[in-house]
Amino acid sequence: MKHNIILTKKGKTVNGTVQLTGSKSECNRALVIEALSNGKVKVENISDAADTVTLAGILRESGDFGAENGKGIDKNSHLATANPQLINIGPAGTAMRFLTAYYAIGDQEVILTGSERMKQRPIGILADALRSLGAHIDFEEKDGYPPIKLKGNFEQRTRRISIKGDISSQYITALLLIAAKLPQGLELHIEGDLTSRPYVEMTLTMLRQAGIQHHWEENVITIEHQDFADTSLHIEPDWSAASYWYAIAALSDEAELFLPGLTSYSLQGDSVITELMANFGITSQFVNGGVQLTKEPKPIFRKIFDLKECPDLAQTLIVVCAALGHDASFTGLETLKIKETDRILALQTELAKIGVKLVEKGQVYKLDCSEKQIPQRMFVSTYDDHRMAMAFAPLALLIPELEIEDADVVEKSYPAFWKDLEKAGFEIAPPNPPRNGGF
Repeated sequence: MKHNIILTKKGKTVNGTVQLTGSKSECNRALVIEALSNGKVKVENISDAADTVTLAGILRESGDFGAENGKGIDKNSHLATANPQLINIGPAGTAMRFLTAYYAIGDQEVILTGSERMKQRPIGILADALRSLGAHIDFEEKDGYPPIKLKGNFEQRTRRISIKGDISSQYITALLLIAAKLPQGLELHIEGDLTSRPYVEMTLTMLRQAGIQHHWEENVITIEHQDFADTSLHIEPDWSAASYWYAIAALSDEAELFLPGLTSYSLQGDSVITELMANFGITSQFVNGGVQLTKEPKPIFRKIFDLKECPDLAQTLIVVCAALGHDASFTGLETLKIKETDRILALQTELAKIGVKLVEKGQVYKLDCSEKQIPQRMFVSTYDDHRMAMAFAPLALLIPELEIEDADVVEKSYPAFWKDLEKAGFEIAPPNPPRNGGF
């Protein structure tokens, strides 16, 4: 049953220290690197995000790295490998992409499946690229979509493949992660503009930290066959999670928040939130081993935000602009329709509840806040999407009674989110009367 909550906040002042979990993006890459390295690479500060727990558990159950390195999951869990041939990754999109490449070059025959939404998320482009390399992959239900069967017995046919740059960067990362294990290495040609470039750069940097060298010239990334080094990968706290605290600061009257462990030289593309939120009066000072957020009154001038390199920040930023009545425009949102939900449609539906329209005009999305109104009470549908829940939660600073559907959905990336909000002065209660199962 879905667990709904009522979120309230007395006053519009927020302060405190928030210790964030490890980056899901970094950790998922590191876990696959660890498995591919046959134990040479160790991962420190593993995230407790559900997607990461899922991936760590599957790799551990497969016997690919020591149990001490992963946060375990119950073998009876629906997230575990209930059958050596069947691997159910649930809603974990990153795990689906990375494991597709991982098992494609192995010697096991497995079927990768997931939630109903996962079966609607395309994987054909990655499967075709792996097939051209020499992988044996079949679609079990719908062509181009999970579940997929990976038959093992990989024999590399070529080292040169091409892939479109404007699709999910996770496809590109999945290929780069396995490149050094390929007998002939990999020469990856990226066609057109590269979406989410910082995520590809993160992958290459982490591979280099693990001893894998690469050459990137124009649109071609080359990785030769080579061995991993004996090393440790330390996972930084999650900048995506930090973005919700920036949103809270932006919608407050006064804010003083400290987020330990975050650095100004992060591998994570979402660290650009410091620059984006500066438009709303949020200053970021890197002091005492973390970042200090401070709210200062400031008029908002910026009208166009290009989120091509940080699409996971789209919901957060769009909700903030809508709440402040700022008629901004957004580009770079092409991948949002194939995420955990159709995030464009979800945003349009929920923003309508405060009278704000998100209008699509080709590649540009524009907010129309001319009829914005702040209700006394609002019900937020979350669409099985963790980022919908967390992006809309800051509205509790403006809306006296904010009901969030399916609060447990945040476990996908930030399990402690509601507890951290309580520590910062937000109040959480069950709906009255309970809706959709409630408490």
